[in-house]
Amino acid sequence: MRRSVSGQLSFVFADSPEGGGDAAASDVSEAKAWLLHTADDKAASETDARVEALETTALLEKAASLGNLSRALLNVARNKGAAGVDGRSVEEVVDSCRTLLPSLRRSLLSGRYQPGAIRRVWIPKPGGGQRGLGIPNVEDRVVQQALLQVLEPVFEPTFHDSSHGFRPRRGTQSAIAEATVHVQSGLGHVVDVDLSKFFDRVNHQRLLSRLAQRVADGRVLRLVHRILRSKVVLPEGAVVSTEEGTPQGGPLSPLLSNIVLNELDWELDRRGHRFVRYADDFLVFVGSERAGHRVMASLRGFIEGRLRLKVNAEKSRVSRPEHVHFLGFTLRKGKADGVEVHLSARTKQRIANRIRELTPRTWGGSLTSCLKRLNRYLRGWYGYFRLCTQSGAEHFGRLDAHIRRRMRAILIRQKGRRPRFLFRHLRSRGVSVVAAAKTAFGRRGTWDQSSTYGMHKAYGNAWFYERVVTLRHQWALDQKPPARVSGRQLCLFGHEMST
Repeated sequence: MRRSVSGQLSFVFADSPEGGGDAAASDVSEAKAWLLHTADDKAASETDARVEALETTALLEKAASLGNLSRALLNVARNKGAAGVDGRSVEEVVDSCRTLLPSLRRSLLSGRYQPGAIRRVWIPKPGGGQRGLGIPNVEDRVVQQALLQVLEPVFEPTFHDSSHGFRPRRGTQSAIAEATVHVQSGLGHVVDVDLSKFFDRVNHQRLLSRLAQRVADGRVLRLVHRILRSKVVLPEGAVVSTEEGTPQGGPLSPLLSNIVLNELDWELDRRGHRFVRYADDFLVFVGSERAGHRVMASLRGFIEGRLRLKVNAEKSRVSRPEHVHFLGFTLRKGKADGVEVHLSARTKQRIANRIRELTPRTWGGSLTSCLKRLNRYLRGWYGYFRLCTQSGAEHFGRLDAHIRRRMRAILIRQKGRRPRFLFRHLRSRGVSVVAAAKTAFGRRGTWDQSSTYGMHKAYGNAWFYERVVTLRHQWALDQKPPARVSGRQLCLFGHEMST
């Protein structure tokens, strides 16, 4: 058995029997080739076009077309993910696509399709507590993705420009950029509203009524309603019904959350507020603390009275931008009328904890394996937090130094189980007798030894640059403007391309 681990979830893929590996690989590749052939350009262009409300009476036919279902399965396979209640993996579903998708199409068009139960998984929240994640069966994820591909073009034109979460060509970078503009304009206070258990409290009837404003196909509305009311299987095996909420974990859930909160976006726009929203995290920018408290009170009435959601009064507040955690960042006015983007205090604590987990001083495996998993995490982390400005990126250098010291502590444990062993190792690395003796035979502990001159001499920064992702160095490289190309070089390049 081959075990694949992703985040908090783990699932098992069954390898093919001995002697049948080539045949299994051939079947899977043929299945994917069939999917790519079926997901033709005609279906893609038909889905990507903007669909007006009057043209949405036959949305189910578009959603259930083989081309759209094939594209949906390809997207689900690309996202991977864990198996649902039925235990079927993504690879198994892809392998059976030639019989599964036509059958799924028939059940959708006939109205016989019934979504399976959702597997509930609890994952720890960074700030404490747990968040419920719903894992639908892979087949049900395909249906949700197929619906997403036809519903998103219908609703995308109706969304506000200040909504950035789970939308095409938008994301964290665009949200932080807009927030920076608001702070730079002189709005020095922020209304930070926390929606309590938003995904668990979405009212189904209100959501369906918002869908019906743009979708004239009642079959699609009934299908979405069945998906919303899917039963949930808890970790202990109990099965519970769902009366409200959109379970996090399905492909359709982010779009539905944007549809629910789109009403809030346009209400804020109608009142003339400047705001930024990413999913259920949103900030309203105001000029004074007094105005902030007034906006907070009126928004709470609208959210709880009109949207039937709940505001978490303990976590909601009016504050300065530099004290607010938004998508992992804080914003502060710079000295030259610019706005600086920094890591939030919560983000700094999280990365420190994660580095500690990835580099335990008692690491018993090889140094190569430790560096491999550390680099994998750092690359992903940096890809998100590279938005920091120069002053904010200074913390990257401190993280780099901390990582190097923790790696030196691991090296001391592995190379110097006894002081004389460490002394010999340092000498083999070119450290002088005096420096090696001070490091190896001192009465200090491993953590203090990791910062000595002897360890720095044996394993200098250059040694780590070749083996560990260096955050500050990578950020500096990303800030360099692209090299200028002369007219002669362009002519030569064009000549080469033409030949």
